[in-house]
Amino acid sequence: MALTINTNISSIVAQNNLAKATTSLNKAIERMTTGYKINHAGDNAAGYSIARNWETQLGSLDVAADNAAMGADMMSTLEDHYSLVSTHLQRVRDLTEQAANGTYGSDSLNAIKSEITARLEEVDRITANCEYNGRKMMNGSINKSINLQVGLYSGADSHITLDSSLFANANIESLFGEDKATVASKCAGLTDGTTAASMLDRIDNVIKEISNRTTTLGAAQNRIDSAIESIGVQSENITSSLSTLRDADIAEESSNYIKAQILQQAAATLLSTANQTPSIALNLL
Repeated sequence: MALTINTNISSIVAQNNLAKATTSLNKAIERMTTGYKINHAGDNAAGYSIARNWETQLGSLDVAADNAAMGADMMSTLEDHYSLVSTHLQRVRDLTEQAANGTYGSDSLNAIKSEITARLEEVDRITANCEYNGRKMMNGSINKSINLQVGLYSGADSHITLDSSLFANANIESLFGEDKATVASKCAGLTDGTTAASMLDRIDNVIKEISNRTTTLGAAQNRIDSAIESIGVQSENITSSLSTLRDADIAEESSNYIKAQILQQAAATLLSTANQTPSIALNLL
């Protein structure tokens, strides 16, 4: 190799290798401190785009899970209120059967009627106050189906529809077709077995209607629970895939860091030596 002053090839080679080692060292440091092997689009353009897309999907799935959970809470709230209504109506039935026995005087019948009236009023109070997020659920004001957004997209597969029938009016007048006072007088004022049987049948039909509504609520609840489970599985799978694509292997990066550090130190030492090479030419003068 020629000995030159103007061009120091050895120094240039050492500088290039020092720059490469420094770049590798910085990249290893970045990956270990962030925990990601893809920090910029330049690290892996396709992988960066895929990772961003998956991150967006995970965020949307979190929202979908919250939506489904709110739907589940809504159904639970409604079911609990129907359970209370059913308890009061069952007690009204017991009192009606008791009044039909024919062994009670007017004072006893008035007492029975008083409790029946109180129970019926409580049913109306419950149905008037049952609400979720400001939406009354038992007074018939929800006359359109409610769509729960439990998926990533706009199609039907990403929705669960809660039919408006779930939110039908459940006050006494709607259930019996008569106001509270009339229902209470018929329940506590039975005069013969035929009337008693007829009234008990009416109460049984109302209780059965409440039971049917609760069953429908349970079916909707099962669908929502299934959606929540499905969202969890989908989120877990995407998270696992994202980790494989993006997360740094710290053991591997530690090895790369040490390797780059050694190469950097070696290149710096050799660069110092190479920079002294042109001075050898002075010995020839």
